[in-house]
Amino acid sequence: MPRRILVVEDETRILDFLARGLAADGMVVDWAQTGPDAVKRALGRQYDLVLLDLVLPQLNGLAVLERVQERKPELPVIVVSARGDVATKLKAFELGARDYVEKPFSLDELLARIKVHLVRPLASNVVRAGDLELDYTTREARLGDTRALLSDREFRLLGYLVEHAGEAVSRERLLSEVWGYGFDPGSNVVDGCIRRIRRRLGSESPIETVRNVGYRVAAG
Repeated sequence: MPRRILVVEDETRILDFLARGLAADGMVVDWAQTGPDAVKRALGRQYDLVLLDLVLPQLNGLAVLERVQERKPELPVIVVSARGDVATKLKAFELGARDYVEKPFSLDELLARIKVHLVRPLASNVVRAGDLELDYTTREARLGDTRALLSDREFRLLGYLVEHAGEAVSRERLLSEVWGYGFDPGSNVVDGCIRRIRRRLGSESPIETVRNVGYRVAAG
């Protein structure tokens, strides 16, 4: 089955370029040119991935990202924007963006990144820490009767804590291993991601705050 991509871009020239390039690679393309229309389309039908500009009429791209990820955290979103400052990138990742590509961009590179995020696992792969289960096929976290679909970043962060269950993991280490930052950019991106995971898992969330260190998931 061809993959269906939603392109959110208000500049007609760039939108046409992306639509033709994706279609030539065998993908089915829908598009939106305003923030509210992007939210409506992303939540209203099934897409495999969203390409999202940040500067949009009526509702900016970060607000679109937040609303879409709140309802569909499993939907991969790649931000494609001329804004290249670290603060904007961190905010996008904090809100659940899967990747960030700066304009101007190479179509070949963008297609390669899209295909990385469209890979579907072939078999179930479940890991556990105590009562918490992570399913790497469905990107779902299960805790008792709670079923939580997580964004890619949330799943990777929780997965890292589960892989090191019982160990206190520092914020700096999480930034390095999950976000790929070799330095602390002075952001609460880790804490914000932890808050979202805890909210999705409910009051029985097994993520513990280790004072002056970071976070831990109990081993059992």
